[in-house]
Amino acid sequence: MTETPPSTRPDHVGSASVPPLPRQVRIGYGLGSLGTGTFGTVPGLILLYYLTNVLAVPAAIAGVAVLLPKAWDVFVNPLMGAGALTLPPLFAAVFAAPPLRGAAAGYVAAFFLLAATAYAVFQVPYVTMPAEMTQDGDERARVLGWRVGFLGVAILLPAAVAPAVAHEHGDTPASYRLMGVVVALFLLAGMLGAWHFTRQAPSVARSIAEPSLRAQLAAVRDNQPFMYLAGMWTLQALAVGIMLAGVQYYATYVFGGASTVTSLFVCMISPLVLVMPLWNRLARARGVKYAQWCASLLFAAAAALLAFTPYAGARLGYPAVAAVGMAYAGLQLLPLTMLADTLAADAVRSGRRRAATFTGLWTAAETMAFAVGAGAFALVLATSGYRSSDAAHYVDQPDSALTGITVGMSLLPAFLATASLWLLHRYREDPIDLVPGTSPSPIRRTGRSALRSPTPMRIEPVSIHIPTSSYRHDYLCERGPSSGRTVRCRGVVRP
Repeated sequence: MTETPPSTRPDHVGSASVPPLPRQVRIGYGLGSLGTGTFGTVPGLILLYYLTNVLAVPAAIAGVAVLLPKAWDVFVNPLMGAGALTLPPLFAAVFAAPPLRGAAAGYVAAFFLLAATAYAVFQVPYVTMPAEMTQDGDERARVLGWRVGFLGVAILLPAAVAPAVAHEHGDTPASYRLMGVVVALFLLAGMLGAWHFTRQAPSVARSIAEPSLRAQLAAVRDNQPFMYLAGMWTLQALAVGIMLAGVQYYATYVFGGASTVTSLFVCMISPLVLVMPLWNRLARARGVKYAQWCASLLFAAAAALLAFTPYAGARLGYPAVAAVGMAYAGLQLLPLTMLADTLAADAVRSGRRRAATFTGLWTAAETMAFAVGAGAFALVLATSGYRSSDAAHYVDQPDSALTGITVGMSLLPAFLATASLWLLHRYREDPIDLVPGTSPSPIRRTGRSALRSPTPMRIEPVSIHIPTSSYRHDYLCERGPSSGRTVRCRGVVRP
């Protein structure tokens, strides 16, 4: 995103001077989410289980093989180049490992690293495209609305189909090879669709960010609310990553069989579409921070309930997993809304639009958290005595391993979600920047008419857009009549 001073004319709603993007461009951009959502979900759901239960890779080594390529993705994201269309065949190759004991982990890690690099080549310019195609806030919201819709399809459909195909013939290497090809075709369709329908899209701006990592970290140090917010979301993303990596083990050894993994995952993801509007309504009525507290507490409580599934069975397991899904819908929406508040406060305080910097660091922290989540669950397996096996030989697991799977899927994510509440408590909800020597008057939660000041103020609009969100965040900021310094801002979130 181009970082312009807040005093510059913002992206106005429905500006007549900005022509709308063609419908095929919006749909084409949304198709790209079939690639980003699929690659972001399927490996976390299947890859660790594939290594330990099909290729007989010890859990500790499997964890490293999954962690390092995703961690590499964090460092390669700033780089761009050709070769994004190599992602589908590389993804298929990840699940076509030869049956070579001792070498399977190295093979998978190498091809997964190459696939992660190809993914970064596609994902980085893809995320910046809305800001480069149009400067109209409403138009970006419409474009990203298509992205969110296709993202839901990408999370639900491949993640439901992939385990079903992999388990169709008893977790054999051939079934995983077929699964890799099916998902690769899904990736290819999304990527080619995005390229074909957006190749004639206009380019009206070029996104920029802080020029170096040192400058980016300096910007973070100057923004304490962002530090607390990013820390909170990193812990919560880590908890989600652990649950994603553990769901196949949980289904196989605790819930009743590997065939239940699809129904469990659908039960977790389906509430996303249904309850996300309810979280948005709660945020409008009671405040975003209050809604985030509710979502975090629900996630922690539902995850903890999964610890009792070995005793209560499916009658507790399915409702608990559904509650996790409802909480996850809030965790997907609300932190991004608070991030927009934080970016607005930074814009009016610093006089610069640094959204590209903060969203880039946010994405890097999220990617690392999901990668560490898979590694952390692998560590739980290794320390609890989990026995790896190949597809032809079923191995009974010791009681310690079964306990480790249950704890890793329930109490560990619940602990991380609970720990994140301290950072949420430290986060400052409202983007308020007081001029020294003035005292704020009360601000009612009724939108633009609520702005009041002890002295006459100049009201100035500021619009903030997050590339990863489908929401535009508009703010009215009061400035001093003589100094021009910002006194306070009030945000209005518009879908």
